Amino acid sequence: MTAEPTVTRLVTHVELNEARTTARQLDVSARLEAELSDGRALVLLDDRGWAESGLGGDIRESLTPESLAETARTVVGPDEPYGDETHAQAEAAHWGALADRLSRRGVRVDAAALAVLPHDVVPDAALRAWAGFPEGRPEHGPEAA
Repeated sequence: MTAEPTVTRLVTHVELNEARTTARQLDVSARLEAELSDGRALVLLDDRGWAESGLGGDIRESLTPESLAETARTVVGPDEPYGDETHAQAEAAHWGALADRLSRRGVRVDAAALAVLPHDVVPDAALRAWAGFPEGRPEHGPEAA
């Protein structure tokens, strides 16, 4: 009998939209995946992204791997509360929805456990080259340190 796979970490892949990116504006998409103990990666969110502009200068001057990772985690993380919803309720709903997506694909995980997993951010090669970031080094989340 094979053991059920477990989620070992979350990974957000950030991809450069070259057609919309200039020295003054960055445009990227973000895809959140759950990496499993059996080596698979399951997509949890693939409809996220953001754009940001520099005020009068080259945006790369203020962009760091850490700032990119922080923004990426925010973009794929819990949304702001809506209406009378509290931050805690918004977070619980977010992690619960992701746990449900995994459950429908045969991976059982508690929403609270999912929320505290290591969460790496991996910019694609085009983004690393455009930003002048070092090759292939994922940015680890605070909980993974």
